[in-house]
Amino acid sequence: MLLPAEIESKTLIPALRAIIAKKLVETHNIREEEISKMLGVTQAAISNYVRGTRGDPSLIAKLLGQEQVVKMIDILCDELSSDKAYTPASLAKFIGLCNYIKSSLLICEIHHNLESDIDERICKECESMLLKGPGGF
Repeated sequence: MLLPAEIESKTLIPALRAIIAKKLVETHNIREEEISKMLGVTQAAISNYVRGTRGDPSLIAKLLGQEQVVKMIDILCDELSSDKAYTPASLAKFIGLCNYIKSSLLICEIHHNLESDIDERICKECESMLLKGPGGF
């Protein structure tokens, strides 16, 4: 069974990077090489994101169908395009975007698409944790 952090790192973050890279190229006319420096990945990775060969297309479509997610991505892209660098503020916005996706339980939909046989008790416990925040032992 995948942990929420694995889902985030293996599917969510690549999908978000693909959306951001494509938007920075198409809307802000920023070169792939500059975007690679902004996002801390290689230029080849950015090329793959922009061409659609990296990042799950169905997840990208799902994320782009969420109004709040699109607004948050637009704000992040505007900030990245003006600063031309990944700043602490833009990092905070990216983390906030990921946290929103977890707290709105969109991450659960992503998880169910990856693993359809999740034990309902585990699912409910994870959902409770995501809604409450980190718990103690």
